[in-house]
Amino acid sequence: MAERSFAREVEDLKLGDGDIFRGEGILAITKALLQSGVSYVGGYQGSPISHLMDVLADAKDVMQDLGVHFETSASEAAAAAMLSASVMYPIRGAVTWKSSAGTNVASDALSNLSSGGVTGGALIIIGEDYGEGSSIMQERSHAFAMKSQMWLLTPRPNLPSIVEAVEMGFELSEASNTPVMLQVGIRSCHVHGQFEAKDNKKPAYTLKQALENPISDVNRIVLPPASFVHEKEKLEKRWPAAVEFIKSRKINEYFGPETGDVGIILQGGLYNSVMRSLQQLGLADVYGNSRIPLYVMNVSYPMIDDEVADFCIGKKAVLMVEEGAPEYIEHTLNTLLRRRDIQTAVSGKGVLPLGGEYTTPVLTKGLKTFVETYDRLLLGNQPPIPDPTHVLQDPKIKALAEVVPPRPAGFCTGCPERPIFAAMKLVEKELGKHHVSADIGCHLFSILPPFNIGGTTMGYGLGPASASAFNVEADKRSIAVMGDGGFWHNGLATSVGNAVFNKQDGVILVVDNYYSAATGGQDIMSSRAINPRRKTNNSIVNAVKGIGATWVRQIDRTYDVAKMRDTLREALTTKETGPKIIVASSECSLNKQRRVKPEFAKAVKDGKRMVKERFGVDEDVCTGDHACIRLSGCPSLSVKHTDDPLRDDPVAAIDNTCVGCGNCGEVSEAAVLCPSFYRADIIHNPTGWDKFAARMRAAVIGWLQRRRQSKRVLFAG
Repeated sequence: MAERSFAREVEDLKLGDGDIFRGEGILAITKALLQSGVSYVGGYQGSPISHLMDVLADAKDVMQDLGVHFETSASEAAAAAMLSASVMYPIRGAVTWKSSAGTNVASDALSNLSSGGVTGGALIIIGEDYGEGSSIMQERSHAFAMKSQMWLLTPRPNLPSIVEAVEMGFELSEASNTPVMLQVGIRSCHVHGQFEAKDNKKPAYTLKQALENPISDVNRIVLPPASFVHEKEKLEKRWPAAVEFIKSRKINEYFGPETGDVGIILQGGLYNSVMRSLQQLGLADVYGNSRIPLYVMNVSYPMIDDEVADFCIGKKAVLMVEEGAPEYIEHTLNTLLRRRDIQTAVSGKGVLPLGGEYTTPVLTKGLKTFVETYDRLLLGNQPPIPDPTHVLQDPKIKALAEVVPPRPAGFCTGCPERPIFAAMKLVEKELGKHHVSADIGCHLFSILPPFNIGGTTMGYGLGPASASAFNVEADKRSIAVMGDGGFWHNGLATSVGNAVFNKQDGVILVVDNYYSAATGGQDIMSSRAINPRRKTNNSIVNAVKGIGATWVRQIDRTYDVAKMRDTLREALTTKETGPKIIVASSECSLNKQRRVKPEFAKAVKDGKRMVKERFGVDEDVCTGDHACIRLSGCPSLSVKHTDDPLRDDPVAAIDNTCVGCGNCGEVSEAAVLCPSFYRADIIHNPTGWDKFAARMRAAVIGWLQRRRQSKRVLFAG
């Protein structure tokens, strides 16, 4: 197995009725699915929901005992299409992905699913990647739920609430014949806690039963005239059914006093942050008792009009705490109050930021402004709250910022993608700058220093497709970069197939690092490891040739910078027309170290002779021009000052984080830089011959060093 093992987490899935489950929110969701009698689970990995996929991938025995089918989907669209099993049959199914990027990919299937509706419970677990720690565009899933009339759950970020939301989600879906989205943000996924587990349930209606008893209902197929009836059914049947279920089950919650001049309406996922802010303002205690009435929307869509109206009646003002833009819930709230002639003032984006993550400092400032405006006596005579950003205004911090350079995100130490872009920079020096279309994945870091390569990125597997407009006669060719994960997700047909069909003359570089590395190192179709549960070792080269590509080159060691450079140059200058495809392969360093380090440590412990390669820089040879760093950017490659009084510039140096990939030396050789890099072999459990050879080398080197030192000109201190 090449993938990381989640054997310990799998054991938690076996907990039964009355046992205490302890762990992260995303793992609690995994357990809740099995407690809910789910029949099938699919999805596409990505932060912050990767753990759900990874744990289920390792839980083969548990899933088989329950009769649950699990599948790692080729894309979010493939996962969403799985939910069609719940359209005709009373089967519970769940899928998951990173949103909003994943929801965009899945939109075609989701639109059909929501239009025709479902019979069994269909749950879509959305990992909302929003805020400063996000790796994607800042968008919200709320808009998709509104557009397609799918109900959106946003539970409070604690394990009992999250587990209850999963169980209620299936019931709500079945009660309203509508797919339900369960949105959990990064903080909810990684919050730690505990809940009382229940026994896992076998599906009440199995996939086997469905296959053996097929059902076809034309009214659930999105074709005229049924598709016109679906819209009416959504508004007249499904929506009222959902509202009635939410009200009867009291899914939304109330906290604090029953009455008050002001109140706060908030999405469930923001509850922890709001309570922390209220504590800082002296308006709540550490046990969660609020002095201000709170209405917590564990269901963000649809809004339950009667509950919201009743909460607002008799109050001077309410604050709508809604993270992200636009303010969909705030608009709906204002419309509701005006239609019912309720004169309660509504604050929201007026005192809180229009966009961005609602952290505790942000909320504290907005809540204070709201309370000071509408009920100043609640604050009493509390001391002023210090600005949490005041430390950044300290003169020492400002001085430090002037001398410490910014540190952009970059490739890991030993990353096999770094030499690819070093080679590209060398070709750029020869042939000039080219238009480069980037893609989603680790290679996107090439856009940042020290490489500064890449012009656009349009989506996973869409790098070459985003260069298709440049298929015109010119003195230069476009270059498109795509990872192996993106290649199998979407790129084979959408990018490579499109390029072949339209006879595009650009260069397509497929970075093959054996894994879906950016999402956690999961195996994919071209992974080199033997995976007993999946078919791996499927050749990318064979795939592109199979759809008509003719100019194809395979490089099986990306660290060979000279070969990478020469192959890129050939692709950019050849007279052959059509797409030029280079498949550059080397194992992801992070996953390799995760696999190799335990094996190496065990072998050393067992007394086996083991050799670890390390690299260094001879400071007497290094010229100090640092060209090697500009063409590498490896975190282990740094600079240091020497004791030589004739040399002012610091020399290059390699620290102890080096993994021995050899890229620095390869770059120096390919770029015709100084020969200052050397390799040293560190031998664990050396043999007698190793010890004898080491003594001989030490003697010879020591003699040479002493001779050199005797001839060195010294200066008095």
